[in-house]
Amino acid sequence: MVLANLHDKLTEEFDPAPLADEHESGSFESYFRDPTQAAEAPLAWGLGQRLDVLDALRGLVSGGQAAARLRIWVFLELAAQPQGRLQREDLNQLFYALKPEAMDAALKRLRDLGLLVWDATDQDYQLSPIAQQVQALLAPLTRAVGEDDEMAALLSQVAGAQALGLSDASQIRHLHAQLARLHDQFADAIESGSEALLREAQPRFERALKLVNRAGEALTALIRSEHADARLEREARALGNGQARLLTMASQFTRALQQADRQRVTLGSTGVTSSDVRRWLQSHPDLSSLMGEALSMGVKPVFVSGHELLDVAEGEFERDRPDAQRSQGLPPPAQAVEGKIEALRMPVELGDLIAQLGRLGAMPEEGDEGQPQSLPLSTVVLGGSFGKAAYRLQLLPLLGDRQAQTLQGQTGDLARLPWQAGFLPLVEKIDDPDVAAISGGAIHPDPSRERPNE
Repeated sequence: MVLANLHDKLTEEFDPAPLADEHESGSFESYFRDPTQAAEAPLAWGLGQRLDVLDALRGLVSGGQAAARLRIWVFLELAAQPQGRLQREDLNQLFYALKPEAMDAALKRLRDLGLLVWDATDQDYQLSPIAQQVQALLAPLTRAVGEDDEMAALLSQVAGAQALGLSDASQIRHLHAQLARLHDQFADAIESGSEALLREAQPRFERALKLVNRAGEALTALIRSEHADARLEREARALGNGQARLLTMASQFTRALQQADRQRVTLGSTGVTSSDVRRWLQSHPDLSSLMGEALSMGVKPVFVSGHELLDVAEGEFERDRPDAQRSQGLPPPAQAVEGKIEALRMPVELGDLIAQLGRLGAMPEEGDEGQPQSLPLSTVVLGGSFGKAAYRLQLLPLLGDRQAQTLQGQTGDLARLPWQAGFLPLVEKIDDPDVAAISGGAIHPDPSRERPNE
């Protein structure tokens, strides 16, 4: 009797009774304001067709975390055995590390849920058909924890279903929703412009792109296939749009990272960047300790007094404002003021210099070869004030300039004259009322050009 009571107590410890929902009602429809709407929701209707699977899952995960973990582990271990039937000795060898009462409690719960069937004739265990469905739902839990968990399961289900010809609109819809959520999260990171958020989202974005590219062939075949089910075709098109949006975001993400890199500042010649400082500050346990004794006096905020606020408010109320209720037409017509067009023109000295050099080029021949002789710079530079002479001297390098000869207007006319200016590294004193000295040099006939009068 004592051993039986002890066994029952230990069994209750590892197999607690399911907790009753304090809001449990008679039926699923009773949770709706209009019970008839429960059957109109496609997803709710689909769940209603799998009540046996829901009951099995509810029985597996009910109770404490440790007990639920034990039951799920035992169930998945049994489902992973490549045997159709299992003897009691096989179970003892498989779960040799468990206490006998813990193993018995877990097996009893599996039998009560209809996941494990005991054959009294052959004295062995076997998994029921519903156990295969529950195993398919819990199979992702057997994978090692990885960085691709947020999309890998859904992508593998959709791609595998497409390969087997078992595509389902609900699976595609869930995958599309996951892609949309990832797109919004990455878009928020790009819009924030924060380097920290971009760096944090970059690995997730690259993993998402890699998974989508791996499943790209199956997704493309799914999207381009002709489906007899209109809902399946609609969800496939929506999935294609979501996939395209995520793929086109790659360039935006790259530009955002490049913008963040351009904003990074290197502190002197130390090689330390502003990003390094930010990461160090974020990892510092106590930022206030960095201030030390820098603030010997507390910060004293100064607030605007009520008198100044009152003066500003009175001035705002008293200023003239247009009457929104009064209709204001166009102002009366008025005679336009007579104006004149003033076009920019070159200085008069430029035209005079062109005319003077043109006259010098048209003078009677004096040289041995029928060309005008060289003339000192003072011949064409001096005359008038010092400013005018300086302006003419600055224009002389344009004579014979190949690039300036292609210009339109007076500048091009000056460059196309058959003259060239030569300067010497000396200063000559001259007798002029406005200029005391001038750079040495002369203007020479351009040997490559013909005279205008020839």
